[in-house]
Order: sequence, then structure tokens, then C-alpha cells
Amino acid sequence: MLLSDQAGQTAATKIPRPATLRESVIEAIQELIVSGQLKPGQHLVESELAELLGVSRQPVREALQQLSGEGWVDLHPGQGAFVHVPTVEEADQLLAVRALLETESARLAALHAGEDGVRRLRALCARGIAAVESDDVEAAVATNSELHAVVTALSGNQVLAELASQVARRVRWYHTPVARRRGMDSWQEHTALIDAIEAGDEDRAAQIMREHTEHTRASYMEQRGSQPVEPAPKPVRRRRPRTSPTD
Repeated sequence: MLLSDQAGQTAATKIPRPATLRESVIEAIQELIVSGQLKPGQHLVESELAELLGVSRQPVREALQQLSGEGWVDLHPGQGAFVHVPTVEEADQLLAVRALLETESARLAALHAGEDGVRRLRALCARGIAAVESDDVEAAVATNSELHAVVTALSGNQVLAELASQVARRVRWYHTPVARRRGMDSWQEHTALIDAIEAGDEDRAAQIMREHTEHTRASYMEQRGSQPVEPAPKPVRRRRPRTSPTD
């Protein structure tokens, strides 16, 4: 039987391929945005990004086009690219979806985590606390993201894990500005969550995660209220000068 005949009967194993240069540039720019090195509303100059990332301008241009379609970058004709300024409504909606996904993740993790899973969570929590104590915001945010990802993985629900991963990077973007404000409170909540997961108390784990994600959402909204982000300037249409009629 030919391979083409078998295609409809069994799914072939896909050969993983290395990331293209454009994909690597996209990920690098996203990370610069998430970490706050590129600020909301900041003008993105292709030549500067190319020099920073050690690539030519072409993959940067292609990356900015794709990031525009995904809501990370705004393209203004005549003015260039700017880091997207998330609206309060956008943040509220995404953090609400995150709360739903992670509350269910915590509930299921309490049923399926096991001793090894709890040990992984304890180790991450210790790293996060150490990062807060040393005022290493970047490490605290990264560890927070990793801990939440592990909770979701321990849920045992692959679809839930995939959905949560789709919003995880944008959640980091919203969490970074309030990480210092949340400080040790966030990690005390993580500790209580892990205790509930270890005890197999699914209702308690879900409640703690629901309240934990709500605290992050409220902190972000408060931060935006006290320090509103200015949107990128709108493009200015330049009128062509009128030519005087000749005699």
C-alpha cells in the first residue's frame, strides 16, 4: 500500500522543525514587551530592533506584521510600529478568562498532583519567595508563570493546559507591572494553594486560586487607574500643498 493511500487511515508522526528566523524574532520581541523593556506605546524602529537582536531588518519587518495581527503591536501608516497599549477592557476580559481556566486547573490538580507534583510546586514557591526577598521582579514574574503552568499541567487535562498556555504570556505582560505591588502576598497565596493541593482539597484549592487571580486583576486595574498609559500618537495626514494655477 502506498503512503498516500495510508494517509487517510493513520496519522503520520510529524517531524519537528527548527524555528524560523522570523519565529525567533517574534518570540524575542514578545519577550521584550512582556518583560517591560519595550513599553506600551513605545515606537518600534526596525533598524534599532534589528541591531538589538543581531538580525537584518527583513525578519523584524515580518515579525512586526505578524505581531500586529496578534495584538502585540499597532501599525500606524506614515508613523510606523508601536507597542500595543492594552485597554482596561482587554485586560479585564483576559484576566477573567485566566481566572476561569486556572480555578479549574487548581481543582483538578488537587485530585491528581501526587507527591512529586507537590514537591515541584514547593520548590518553585521557594524560588519565588527568594526572588521577592531580593527584589528580583523579573525572576519573580518568571517563577510565578512557571508555577501556574505546573499547576495547570498537574490538572491532567491536556485541553485545559493548551488553552491556559495561549493566554499565559499575555498574563505575564499584565502581571509584570504589579508584581512588586503584590509582593509577598502573592507567594503566601501560592503557599496556601499548594497546601490545599497537597491535602487533596479540591474545593479549597479552587477557591484560593479564584481569589488569587482576582487579586492580580484588581491590582492591575488599580495600577492602570493611578498610572494610565498614554496611547501611541495617531498618524497625521499630511496634505499636499496646492499648486498655484499658471497664467
